[in-house]
Amino acid sequence: MFQGIKALRELNWNPLPVLPETIDYVLLTHGHLDHCGWLPRLVREGFRGKIYCTAPTKEIARLIIIDSAKIQEEEAEAANKGKFSRHLIAEPLYTTLEAERVLPFFRVAKAHERVSLDAEIEARFLPAGHILGACSIELTLENKTLLFSGDIGRDNDVLMYPPERPQQADFIFLESTYGNRHHPEIDALTELEAYITSAIDRGGTVIIPGFAVERAQTVMHLLYQLRQQDRLPDVPCILDSPMGVDVLQIFSDYPSWHKLNPHQCAEMARMFTLITDYQDTIATVYNDAPKIIIAASGMITGGRVLTYLERYIGRPETSVILVGYQAEGTRGRKLLEGAEEIKIHGKYYAVKATVLEVKGMSAHGDQQDLLNWLSSLKQPPRRVFLVHGDNIPADELRTRIADRFGYAVNIPMLGQKYIL
Repeated sequence: MFQGIKALRELNWNPLPVLPETIDYVLLTHGHLDHCGWLPRLVREGFRGKIYCTAPTKEIARLIIIDSAKIQEEEAEAANKGKFSRHLIAEPLYTTLEAERVLPFFRVAKAHERVSLDAEIEARFLPAGHILGACSIELTLENKTLLFSGDIGRDNDVLMYPPERPQQADFIFLESTYGNRHHPEIDALTELEAYITSAIDRGGTVIIPGFAVERAQTVMHLLYQLRQQDRLPDVPCILDSPMGVDVLQIFSDYPSWHKLNPHQCAEMARMFTLITDYQDTIATVYNDAPKIIIAASGMITGGRVLTYLERYIGRPETSVILVGYQAEGTRGRKLLEGAEEIKIHGKYYAVKATVLEVKGMSAHGDQQDLLNWLSSLKQPPRRVFLVHGDNIPADELRTRIADRFGYAVNIPMLGQKYIL
């Protein structure tokens, strides 16, 4: 599902260049919205095949697509009521019912086990870090091995294990989100402590937009560590994300996929007020006492964080702490770049809050992590295709791969075709 600037989002409404009813399988690397969010449209337009993924990915994708549908329905309803849509009648990309129709098509694949898709086609899921259940996918067909990286995690992530490095492949499709960046060697605990203490001392509220999957739990774990070390102000800590609360349960259900033990999971959850009911959100929003809020979405493209920002973004005592990648065209990117006002639900709000960033908390591997991921190949691949990244990061990663390994590297454009 395309996110970011409007020109990209509008692509979600276009038909696929391949007829959905002719697709036999979907192999899903992980459950983030940009990877699974178009599945309801795929089913709506005729897909009747099987969707293979790991068990945690199945649970997360279910939450993500249903939540996405609810947000789209709510935004369409608000646009129609407020008459701020350019369309005569605003419609969601898909409905909750259409999202639920995807669920019967899921099939679970175990990590490392070979899944036979056809007489001469096998798939193998290899853990990639990043988030719960995330895997690279090795596809063997016609005596060739195609390796799709999915999103590659970090070698030193707070919650996730390092990604497994591939041994061999004929063709590699590698993400390049941070292909031109190195995560800074910073102490995220110290930065969070300083930012939060400053805001609370001003009598303000701290708002942390966080992706409900993995990022919210990472921030919770960091705040839990600060509380254990008596370095966190004595104010309420709140996770306001129904999906984030559900993901906490998935962490408990799949302990082998992350570094936290069951006791740590339970203690971390106990420290927070967990909000799922929207009436509790409203009550919290109108309680002006200092507090720390984690609410989705991480790029401020939708979700309950907007409700908090409508009330608090115009207050100088507020701090908004960004803890992840902010795509071009999102409200998060605009705040990061110093926007003096942002548009929420058709209205403009002056930005008087302090906007801060804790760098180096991305769940994506940086340039060095991506190069490390390639470093265990026993022989050169026939070609590496760089995908899932802006042009500049992808091109710098292309240069680095060619210089270090001597591999042939291409950056395919949308709609471009290659014969393998």
